[in-house]
Formats: sequence, structure tokens, C-alpha cells
Amino acid sequence: MRKVRKVDVDRGVAFGDGSLTFIAGPCVIESRKMAFDLAARLVEVANELSVNYVFKASFDKANRTSVDSFRGPGLEEGLDILADIRETFEVPVLTDVHEPWQCARAAAACDVIQIPAFLARQTDLLLAAGETGAVVNVKKGQFMAPEDMANVVKKIVSTGNRRIVLCERGASFGYRNLVADMRSLPIMRDLGYPVVFDATHSVQRPGGLGTGSGGDGKYAPVLARAAVAVGVDGIFMETHVNPKKALSDAANAIAFKDVKALWKKLLAIHAIVSRP
Repeated sequence: MRKVRKVDVDRGVAFGDGSLTFIAGPCVIESRKMAFDLAARLVEVANELSVNYVFKASFDKANRTSVDSFRGPGLEEGLDILADIRETFEVPVLTDVHEPWQCARAAAACDVIQIPAFLARQTDLLLAAGETGAVVNVKKGQFMAPEDMANVVKKIVSTGNRRIVLCERGASFGYRNLVADMRSLPIMRDLGYPVVFDATHSVQRPGGLGTGSGGDGKYAPVLARAAVAVGVDGIFMETHVNPKKALSDAANAIAFKDVKALWKKLLAIHAIVSRP
């Protein structure tokens, strides 16, 4: 794999340092108790496997299909929960933002600001995220070619922030379907920044349920293994203790009971492809 810029996060966690970093958590904060319980479980697994780990959860899912869909606790309560998880478990935390004014407040509570795929070309949002100085993880839009991410990088770099991570989450393939083109991973990595593969959103079927997104969650582990074999710096996945009862993206979340075994397989693949 081409050498990329190392992006330090916090507490010894980094992207692009030769290790495989895991980003995992629920799609959305359903409650304080739910978020804390899942964070405790994931941190325990990460510690047992001695892996780099970042907890992720959204305080607001502003791009839900239906106006009636659950969005989360909102900015104030959500960031309080994420900040408490960060302090309690001494783990870096990631959340996504949707508007420029949210960036500074999210960066104060979290270590990584994530730009949703739908908003990857929103200049003001990218600039506001870059200006915080936090790590910025940008998901490539489903409508974008991997080469297009060069312009995204330039926008963030213009703020003086080079703490950038690029994320693949599938490309539109007709209506309500996505395909994961593994060529995008080395193409984006050639831009000189670490690349993460979003395994769960890459199997999503946007709007496939009419009032919500469907998906083929059973294929998420398959694509994760393929991405690590191609060569990535991190794997992003959403997980839930009971995916069928998840309030967002239930069709795609990986059951927590399967996370440890999957991470072990991914680490084994990474060890092979990382050999000189």
C-alpha cells in the first residue's frame, strides 16, 4: 500500500500508521443507557484484541427518509452523552454534522467530525469542519467518483487542517441500490490520506422500504473482508445488540455478538496484506 499521511486522533489511536483502526457504534443515540451499554461492550472487545478503536454515534440523523423517522436526542443532549462516553471509557469519539454551525460544538465534545456522504461537496460545511482543527472523516458521496475527492481534500486543506480521513460507503447503482467498487480505495489513498471503508452503509438500499432505507446487512462482513484485503487504514461499521430493534438502519447493522469474531478475521487479513 502507498504510504499516506499519519492522522493522529487521541489516546494513541491513529489512521495511516500501519494499523487497522475500527470505528463502530450505533447508527444513532437511542438513549443514554443504550449508548453507554454498547460503548462499554465495544471498548471491552477493543481492549481484549488490543486494537485502535473509535466509538461512533449520531446525535441527529438529519437525512432520514421519512419526516416521521427517529432522529436522535439532538445536539445538546447528544453531545453531552458523547462527551461523557469519551471521558468515562477514555476512547476517541466520532459523530457527524450536517450544518456549519454544528462543527465547533461537535469538535469540543468529540475527536472526529464526520461529513455525511450526501454533504461531501458542501463547501461551507467542509470549511467549518476543517477550521475546528479536529480530525475530519469525509464520506465520499454515492454520486461521486473517487477522483472527485481531491477537490474535497483541497477545501479542507485550505483551512490549514490536514487531519483528513476519506471514507468509501458505496456508489449509486441504479435506483435504491449501492455497489462497492474496491478500486475506489487505492484511488482515494493515492491522494495521500488514510482511507476507511464503511461496511454497513455500503450494503444499504436507500429508501428501499418506502419510508426508510433497507439493505443487505448479511453482506457487510463480506465487503469488510474484501476492503481489508485491498488495503485500508480503517473499517467503519454500525452495530447494535439487537439490530432488528434498532431505531435507524436496522437492516444493515452488524449484531454485536458477531463483532469480536469479525474483527479477529479482519486483523488476520490485515496482517497478511501488510507484510513487506
